Amino acid sequence: MSDPHEPIVNAILTVGPGFKRWVAALTAVVLWAIFAYTWQLYYGLGATHLGRPVYWGLYITNFVFFVGVSHAGTLISAILRIVQAEWRRPITRMAEVITVLVLMFGVGNVLLDLGRVDRAFNVVLHPHLSSPLVWDMASISVYLMASTIYLFIPLIPDIATMRDLTTGWRHRFYKRLALGWTGTPKEWHRLEKIIGVMAIVVIPIAVSVHTVVSWVFAMTIQPMWHSTIFGPYFVVGAIFSGIAAIITAMVVVRKVYGLERYLTEEAFNNLGLLLLLMTCLWFYFTFAEYLTTWYGHEPRELAVFNSKISGPFAPFFWMMFVCCFVVPFTILCNSRTRTIKGTLIASIFVNVGMWLERFTIVVPSLSNPRAKVMTFVYWPSWVEWSLMAGCFAAFALLYMGFTKLFPIISMWELEPAPEVHETAAASEPTLHPAGATS
Repeated sequence: MSDPHEPIVNAILTVGPGFKRWVAALTAVVLWAIFAYTWQLYYGLGATHLGRPVYWGLYITNFVFFVGVSHAGTLISAILRIVQAEWRRPITRMAEVITVLVLMFGVGNVLLDLGRVDRAFNVVLHPHLSSPLVWDMASISVYLMASTIYLFIPLIPDIATMRDLTTGWRHRFYKRLALGWTGTPKEWHRLEKIIGVMAIVVIPIAVSVHTVVSWVFAMTIQPMWHSTIFGPYFVVGAIFSGIAAIITAMVVVRKVYGLERYLTEEAFNNLGLLLLLMTCLWFYFTFAEYLTTWYGHEPRELAVFNSKISGPFAPFFWMMFVCCFVVPFTILCNSRTRTIKGTLIASIFVNVGMWLERFTIVVPSLSNPRAKVMTFVYWPSWVEWSLMAGCFAAFALLYMGFTKLFPIISMWELEPAPEVHETAAASEPTLHPAGATS
């Protein structure tokens, strides 16, 4: 095959032994998580180490983390599309897939925390419009729907290409999803218009989602939660972790599928600079939050502050600081270390650090409530750890599955250049190569 995008097509159609081994290993983790969830259903939330007043723990930490990572695709991809950053073309789809998948696991962790899943219907059947939980459900539902549309619409030309290159069940599968795409100038014009509109629409939706997630905490009077800075603080943290997730996914896909010609050092360098910018913004918001808490010296808030700085949660806090600021800043501010390997190391540390940040937001405040009640030192049970591992393994499985069904790099966005699309959409009867594929 002389197709210039042969490596991308081969990544879909080729299933090697290494892929099968990873699928088997990840499936084993998921099956163990299913066993752990069955155990929790049988014994109730008593199978966890949650209790009063620490009624949110690992599950809600994962919920906030996954919703934050979801900003990887829709927000980053949309902004880069609008500013017409040409280097983003090979990475947009990888990011958009992350968005849709992690949102599902974010919602799933809320259901795990409920214990009885049927109670989730009470938010719909008996909504209390003044509750941030209702706002959260509404915003995440809209975000998931918009993100799915934003992922699917740009997929259509590549699905049509795969339809024309395959036979058997794959041909029938792609034919249904291609929606009759033929690649006419009129279709290209509509496609570009819809993508442009969706790119603008999803940005405020994405910002609102993590703002509302922060309000679930900030609208309470829990120490170190009741803060006006939480909205922008959470949004900055979401973009921060989202960029780190993109970089990690890019390195894996680049190495496993041999896509070095598409995922170039320029893209990694640019994302590294964006990650450096978000590192500095994250430090600014974190410093502002903790400085005002320390300076105010409100007794209950100071108790939470001290538990993070020098108390039982100090190891998590200082590890978070090292992972989110010291390591990425040191690597990314130097052009000699801002290589593919360097950005990968920085992104891994950021992913770990942002998970720790969520944990140090959720647990310490609940462990130091304003009311004088009996408390305890919370540590997740084997059930909680198992379900967390299962979520990450299931995400990896679904992401791998996507790469074996659809092009993980948008082929039609790589060639020809955007001006060709615009000319075709305006008046010329030129067909895009994706539409002319036989």
